[in-house]
Amino acid sequence: MRGSQTSSALGAALGTTGENARQQLVKLAADGLVEARSQAKGVGRPQQEWELTERGHGFFPDTHGELAVSLIKAVRNTLGEAALDQLIAAREGETRATYSAVLEGVDDLEARIAALAAQRSAEGYMAEWRRTNEGDAWLLIENHCPICAAATTCQGFCRSELAVFRDVLGDGCTVEREEHILHGARRCAYRISPH
Repeated sequence: MRGSQTSSALGAALGTTGENARQQLVKLAADGLVEARSQAKGVGRPQQEWELTERGHGFFPDTHGELAVSLIKAVRNTLGEAALDQLIAAREGETRATYSAVLEGVDDLEARIAALAAQRSAEGYMAEWRRTNEGDAWLLIENHCPICAAATTCQGFCRSELAVFRDVLGDGCTVEREEHILHGARRCAYRISPH
């Protein structure tokens, strides 16, 4: 609420010493929740001020999901379904370009699946991959959906993702969704079978 603060100011606000506050801040910094910056204020040594990192801000209320749902409904109601489809197609094109760049030069299908899973994990999908029990295919598993609120309102996002997976993994395989969070499953899972 007050922006960056010195450890002594935070200690006073919390009813403790500045040194005690600094020790706690060092622990929070080790977890990536705060960071210190030196601020020159007049003559003398610069003061160290602490502030939240992006990860630290993540512990506070975030209504981006509600905003996304509201915007999707507004586009649908104001501009129509065709305009919403255009927006999803534009996002699909951007995603395809990103994934194509990530997979560039990776020829082996299993390595492509591993690279795609790593990219999806970096985006918050908690993705993993493995061979099926039969060993004749792979599963790309997403244990979390960071766009679930938007996807629930507009399943075009899910349709688009499946199309991108099919495209970037190439013609040498078939990609089918076997489990879908929006249909009550615990996760989304895609079976990837070579031709």
